[in-house]
Amino acid sequence: MLFLSNDVLLFRFPAVHPQANLAVSFQRTFRVPEDGGTYPKPRALGRFPLRLVDDFPRKTPPAWKEHGGIMLPIYRSEALWINLEPGSTVFSGTPYPFAVKVAAGKINAVTGGPWREDLNAAEQDYLVHPGQECIDGFLGPDGRARQFSAEFLGRGATREEQVTGKARYGGMQIAVWPMKRESYEEKIIPDRKRSRVAEPSAAFAADMGLARGGNIHQEVLADPFGPEVWDTENKLRCFIHLCDAWLWEHMTGEAPPDVPPKPAEYQAEGLPWLPVEYEEPITDSPEPPPGSSIH
Repeated sequence: MLFLSNDVLLFRFPAVHPQANLAVSFQRTFRVPEDGGTYPKPRALGRFPLRLVDDFPRKTPPAWKEHGGIMLPIYRSEALWINLEPGSTVFSGTPYPFAVKVAAGKINAVTGGPWREDLNAAEQDYLVHPGQECIDGFLGPDGRARQFSAEFLGRGATREEQVTGKARYGGMQIAVWPMKRESYEEKIIPDRKRSRVAEPSAAFAADMGLARGGNIHQEVLADPFGPEVWDTENKLRCFIHLCDAWLWEHMTGEAPPDVPPKPAEYQAEGLPWLPVEYEEPITDSPEPPPGSSIH
């Protein structure tokens, strides 16, 4: 079951185990420059607001309604990372383990290859939580991540368009598999003292996808359990649609989150401000751009 609560996406598997709950949130952050250097992870600017696509059927594009899921507003002058946390409200013992796949425009963020519906153990195209507490971008074999940064679909800048040549999906996709109940009870519960386990449419102008931004440090931990422990009969998947923040109020009736980071804030962080890439189209009352399919 999927739930949305306080801007957190909850993946719950009560039929597997009462503790089989994972919480996923999306953190706003600064973009790092795409200059070939590798930067420390910039600080968080707070969670992105999340809303259900089904709650706004009149002003979301057809592709969003077809896939369902959630949507969030993002400025071009910011980036995001994904947090993974235990989702149990009553928690005891070690957090329940999950295998998690993340894609942007159906391009796997771990491998850079096309999305697969199953878990590819040979390549380990998934993350393991607990252990992997976040993912910051598209991962590379050199231990660096190209930061998740937003770009409009249809301009050739998103990772999806670079790999497939098409702007079809946009946004992000997350799939989650819990550990089998018997594996949890055999491997996790008896050993309380063990350390934490390796601890939509290009024509829609508001629709955005994720591009590979600047380099930041990121490590992907190896699966310490092996593929046989994951419950492949129980999977939940969710689409996350990215909306141009300036159109958020038009679509939802809510003001966009705070304001985009300003040049002075970038300077205070020791990061360069790149006007051509980061400047936002400031208007008093944002309206859908000509040719968009908002109605």
